[in-house]
Amino acid sequence: MAATSLRPILALTMGDPVGVGPELMVLALSDPLIYQVCRPLVLGDLPALERARGQLAPGHKIQVTDHPQSGRYEPGTLDVMALSHLAPEDLQYGRPTAAGGAAMVSYILTATDLALKGEVAGIVTGPISKTAMNLSGYAYPGHTELLAARTGAPEVAMMLAGEDFRVVLATIHCALAEVPSRLSQAGLLRLFRLTCKALAADFGLASPRLGVAALNPHAGEGGLFGREEEEIIAPAVLKAQAEGLAVDGPFPADTLFWRHRQGQFAAICAMYHDQGLIPLKLLHFMDAVNVTLGLPIIRTSVDHGTAYDLAGTGKAHPGSLKAAIRLAAKMARRKMGERS
Repeated sequence: MAATSLRPILALTMGDPVGVGPELMVLALSDPLIYQVCRPLVLGDLPALERARGQLAPGHKIQVTDHPQSGRYEPGTLDVMALSHLAPEDLQYGRPTAAGGAAMVSYILTATDLALKGEVAGIVTGPISKTAMNLSGYAYPGHTELLAARTGAPEVAMMLAGEDFRVVLATIHCALAEVPSRLSQAGLLRLFRLTCKALAADFGLASPRLGVAALNPHAGEGGLFGREEEEIIAPAVLKAQAEGLAVDGPFPADTLFWRHRQGQFAAICAMYHDQGLIPLKLLHFMDAVNVTLGLPIIRTSVDHGTAYDLAGTGKAHPGSLKAAIRLAAKMARRKMGERS
């Protein structure tokens, strides 16, 4: 096992107590290879984690700790900060409650605060329920907005990554009909800056090149199929290039992702959710990672939801969580190297 000094402590938030989060934590941390790259600390609910451990890894044990430096971080032991002890009625699979939602948010907020204070090197978040979040009084669309508010980050973006395939989204959760009105030259330029900076600083890529997808078929075909390319996207690309950023486009999306796959770009900027996530999940359905760009802390996450239909069955696949842990550890080690 690597020396402790080379294994960053990562705070893993359990996610929704009645989803697959507890099982994913147990399954992922049953892999001893995870302990070679980091020291994983789970922030979650003790009864939910004990239930998952008993079902999926009865030979392992849980060690409760109240501080990141107190963990053992050895294979066979799950180090846990038990931030909640939910009642049985709040632990019925697939049935989110206000109490469970409040506990779920507390894991995220505590992990974020630990990262801001430097007590953990980064956070890896499990799947949450927006319903439970809102039931508990937190009116955020999801993790990204909550983390931005907690850290005071002025600009954030969602990147989905799998090995060498990376997609950043210009718009995220909105109706397809709303996408054109949500695009702006200023917003895209900020996204290009943020992405290029993250590709160099967080991913360690030298001279990263960002490919920009068109919104319309054939990149608008000279305005025949839409004018967003000529009026919004292309001008934003030219402004980025004037700043010295390696940004190219807009290119027709039906060929751009193939070009990325061939190594022509370090990442792709997609104009809307499914434009970017369909090709990504086709290639990395089991191991894609959600990365929040622009935060003052490292944050990676699974790229899927609570999977209530699988909760309690033991059939949830931990591939995305394990990939998120490995990526966060790699990013943390890079930052540790910069400070040494």
